[in-house]
Amino acid sequence: QLRRAKLHVEKAIKEKKIFAVQGPYPVIRHLLRARGWVERKLPRNGKQLKQQAGNQKKRQAEKRASGGEPLHHPQPRNKNKAEEEDEDKEEDKEQCSEDSDDIHDLMSFLVQDQVPNFLWTIRLSAIDQELLKRIEVVNRYPRLHALCTKEGLCQSLQNLSWFEQVDLNTFFPRCYRLGIMGEQEAFIEDFRLTAARNLLKLAVEKVWDRPVGTEQPPKSNKMPGPLLYPNLVEEALEVCEQHLGVLAHQDIDRETPSPCRTCIAWDRFLQEYYHVAHEGARLVLSKEQREQCQDVLQRLGEQLPQLGIEGNLNVWILKPSAKSRGRGIVCATRLEEVLELSRSCTAPSAQVCEWVVQKYVEQPLTIFNTKFDIRQWFVVTDWKPLTVWFYRDCYLRFCSQPFSLRRLEPARHLCNVSIQKRYKTSQPDPRVPLDKIWSNKQFQAYLARLGRADAWHRVIVPGMKAAILNALRSAQDQVGFRKGSFELYGADFLVGEDCQPWLLEINSSPTMSPSSAVTRRLCANVQRDTLRLVLDRKDNASCSIGAFELLYKEAAVPTCLHVGLKLMVEGYSLKKP
Repeated sequence: QLRRAKLHVEKAIKEKKIFAVQGPYPVIRHLLRARGWVERKLPRNGKQLKQQAGNQKKRQAEKRASGGEPLHHPQPRNKNKAEEEDEDKEEDKEQCSEDSDDIHDLMSFLVQDQVPNFLWTIRLSAIDQELLKRIEVVNRYPRLHALCTKEGLCQSLQNLSWFEQVDLNTFFPRCYRLGIMGEQEAFIEDFRLTAARNLLKLAVEKVWDRPVGTEQPPKSNKMPGPLLYPNLVEEALEVCEQHLGVLAHQDIDRETPSPCRTCIAWDRFLQEYYHVAHEGARLVLSKEQREQCQDVLQRLGEQLPQLGIEGNLNVWILKPSAKSRGRGIVCATRLEEVLELSRSCTAPSAQVCEWVVQKYVEQPLTIFNTKFDIRQWFVVTDWKPLTVWFYRDCYLRFCSQPFSLRRLEPARHLCNVSIQKRYKTSQPDPRVPLDKIWSNKQFQAYLARLGRADAWHRVIVPGMKAAILNALRSAQDQVGFRKGSFELYGADFLVGEDCQPWLLEINSSPTMSPSSAVTRRLCANVQRDTLRLVLDRKDNASCSIGAFELLYKEAAVPTCLHVGLKLMVEGYSLKKP
């Protein structure tokens, strides 16, 4: 066995087939071993790393003398409690799934002084930076904040107009960083304008005749009179007319005040709007006012791509920037509630305290009256020139309870598997799968039954591709570049009633731990095809890359043509003498 292990190791060293895996990726390990690669195993947690450092000082000294280097930092970085718990869970999964064949342990011992040729890791920060430079192929890029955090993606996409002539509002729900004073003020103005538009919708829809949303509004002990807030609709019309003027750039050459800085008492207006939208208070309009509301809404719809997803309850979703898997996310319908939540962060790290607030898609496409989102994979194999590969398979994640805008608990609105697994006993509809997962093939069959069979290939997939590419282009100058690296990402999309996909976020190191029969198959396939793409294709450009297809390859240029993100002209209007 030792002789066989030595021969295998010698061949792997000669062919540069030494790999290391950090994290719960038994499929990657199995596939590489099947290709003849030999693993240099890593310590599984900080405790073992500390023991190894204390018990094997002599061996480490011999490593340095022979040119080998430790793969981990001598001092692991400090991690918060949540990170440690997440790592423990991942390590437990890995240990349960790992092939414990003695010959692999023996070969790993024989290559402990070798620099891996291929590294698959969860975090680059766990790897010694000097050694990292010597590893040929790594599955991560540094400095992904601009793409893979909620705050970073929000900021990057605001600069999209410098790279592509695309309206951000056609694929990314309006988003603001509440830690930036200017953006907080912009959010407050947006909230007020949205409330004014929603009031016009409520007026047109005769809210006193039928409920808004999917459930009856709560009954009030005080019955409103036949005429409530007689000036409210007039004020909303005035604000929306002023906003239309701003959208038509009529404020450039004249001193037109912002629609949210008019004489309207906004605190009072919002309280009255809440009574109408959330408490079922009635509005009585004349025929002329109703026609005015319809006309203004039609003109707004021509200018605002997101008017169709707004609904009329003014729901916003508040997200902590640095957390994942749906942690800390809440929905809110009142301005003061959003601002109060954004101030309530008590985390020790300033970065964790950064919040973004995003317009909630109030009119999503639901399946069996249940909300869902789409997890879509893609791979970047180069940032200079940008080279992106789109995976043709994806999966849907369902919520655990029926969709309702009157009840904003996570079970109805957050599709993350880590959130919904808390509600496994709930079943929104017997037709919703018990594991809350569908493949894209099942979704396509469902659309066909609705008579919308072409929506997947004509609307949803092209929309997801365009959104991914726009996000990558806007963050391209800020992501760390490393030749030979690649990265697999998971983008989350919500689908509107018109089947238009809306990008929510992009995740680095998307989970590959299967939570259902569908994800068990798809996650294994995407890992297999990723290795085909980044390893096999180097030697054979015509080899099979499974379900991957080339989405975009930027034309190579000798120098970078990007000239910066903050191009701005500031000035003031010239008045006639």
